[in-house]
Amino acid sequence: MQLNKYIALSGVTSRRKANILIKEGKISVNGTIVKEMGVSVKPGTDQIKLNNKILQIPLKYKYILFNKPAKVITSFTDQRNRPLVIDCIDVKERIYPVGRLDYDTTGVLLLTNDGDLTYRLSHPKFEIDKIYEVLVQGYVADNEIQELKSGVNIGNGDIVKGEAEAINRNSERSLIKIVIHEGKKRQIKRMMKNIGHPVIKLSRTVFAGLTAEGLKEGEWRELKPVEVRMLYQKTGLQ
Repeated sequence: MQLNKYIALSGVTSRRKANILIKEGKISVNGTIVKEMGVSVKPGTDQIKLNNKILQIPLKYKYILFNKPAKVITSFTDQRNRPLVIDCIDVKERIYPVGRLDYDTTGVLLLTNDGDLTYRLSHPKFEIDKIYEVLVQGYVADNEIQELKSGVNIGNGDIVKGEAEAINRNSERSLIKIVIHEGKKRQIKRMMKNIGHPVIKLSRTVFAGLTAEGLKEGEWRELKPVEVRMLYQKTGLQ
């Protein structure tokens, strides 16, 4: 098995980011730092470590759906000691968020230790739907809705777009539904700010076909087998 695949299957990161860890000299195999690509390892025989911590491929994968509340960090550490997503979920397995939601963004968040699935759900080439409802200041006109659809320059040369429609709007506020496939940092907020409508509230209502229906903010549940199969089908996994 390729080393980068082993790292991904251990759940700590995607295969692409595993390559970066290898190049940075943070991975060792049987006590020797490895910086070359294409190294093969034998699961169960070779000992692979990240920053001197042993990486193991889980014997059983865990899939958790979390309805993230505001003021919770999608991270494992925070220098300001704010609440962490991982502290809200009581499972023995070490699971990782699939992507991120901002500190003040609410809604659907998937956590798992399935590295291959995490990679595919996170990579833009698999075009996984992420649906948001965003409440913004002011009346979002039809031409501004069209701008969201055709492409918005959010800085650093990034032009992003999404399917957009107005749910409700008046002179003071507008509620907009946006569907995107990418996941650039603070993308929705940057899109709305660029067209002149700062965000008041942002929530992700759907991720890869999953919703938080039946879950109050802060609650979580394990995915049903049929939901896991659905995610595998969407991403081309067997």
